[in-house]
Amino acid sequence: MSEKEFPYPLKSPEDLVKEDFKHVGYLNLPQQEMIQGTGISNLKDAWLRFCKNKGALVGLIIILIILFWAIIGPMISGYRYDLVHKGWNNLPPKMPALSFLFDGTERGVDIYAKIGVEQNFWFGTDELGRDLFTRVWEGTRVSFIIAFVAVIIDMLFGVTYGMISGYFGGVVDMVMQRILEIINGIPNLVVVTLFVLVFKPGMLTIILSLMITGWINMSRVVRSQVLKYKEQEFVLAAKVLGANGFMILLKEVLPNILGQMIVMTMFSIPNAIFYEAFLAFVGLGLREPFASLGSLINKGYNSMLTHMHLLLFPVIVLALLMLCFNLIADGLRDAFDPKMKGF
Repeated sequence: MSEKEFPYPLKSPEDLVKEDFKHVGYLNLPQQEMIQGTGISNLKDAWLRFCKNKGALVGLIIILIILFWAIIGPMISGYRYDLVHKGWNNLPPKMPALSFLFDGTERGVDIYAKIGVEQNFWFGTDELGRDLFTRVWEGTRVSFIIAFVAVIIDMLFGVTYGMISGYFGGVVDMVMQRILEIINGIPNLVVVTLFVLVFKPGMLTIILSLMITGWINMSRVVRSQVLKYKEQEFVLAAKVLGANGFMILLKEVLPNILGQMIVMTMFSIPNAIFYEAFLAFVGLGLREPFASLGSLINKGYNSMLTHMHLLLFPVIVLALLMLCFNLIADGLRDAFDPKMKGF
């Protein structure tokens, strides 16, 4: 805009006088300085960003559905996991709601009508005539128990060990890390084999082996986080005010590493589930008549060419558990990562 088009005469700063300025009134400073909107906690903010991750949200929903069926599945089936039906061996799956996929036929023959079975086995039966639907959900219960044990072990052993080692440092840290390296140098399979020689193969063996080696990754991550935060100003302020080491770890350091702990815990759950399934697959898991996903997959693998349903259903459930827990872990990692807040 040229000088002729400007509605007011232009003046140089030296020519400005008081009458050139117009008073617009006083600002309501207290109201202007108020924070608009309501504040939210870090956990709530992480949850809101987690819900925006569609993959993680779908994974959480599927996990809840599987957990629901693991709880009520054996109750509504009408059969015990160890109930043997003579003559009903290896029946194919029959689901009236999904008759276009599972109609109880095998090689074009209705096996149920052929041997006179009136019941419907949704997942079929195994080589002893036991209901596979009940056994799959019983095995899923075992996987969730292992997942719960993995969380407890990570929290009790891994977090405590890592926080003590990282906070006190010096000789304490050096000794604790050398012990950790010795334990980590022992292969897990060797540990499990030694326990099998002392205890019979089963849930106790798996839990003990997790107690020895399952918490190491968590302790290392927690130690690195503590080493980072213990030099911060708020920790120094707490020391100056006279707080002891335990209170500093509990009230100052722990809340800041909580997000990383949750993410690591979620990553350790599928590892523990796969660990149990692997041990059961190689014969070091639960013994008959108890069922786990690994033992069911082992039996289904041996009959894969003739009775595919024995392998299909436990593999699907195990794959969904592994995939969904990893999706949830990825979603939590992005939700707690401050670098991802802009995405």
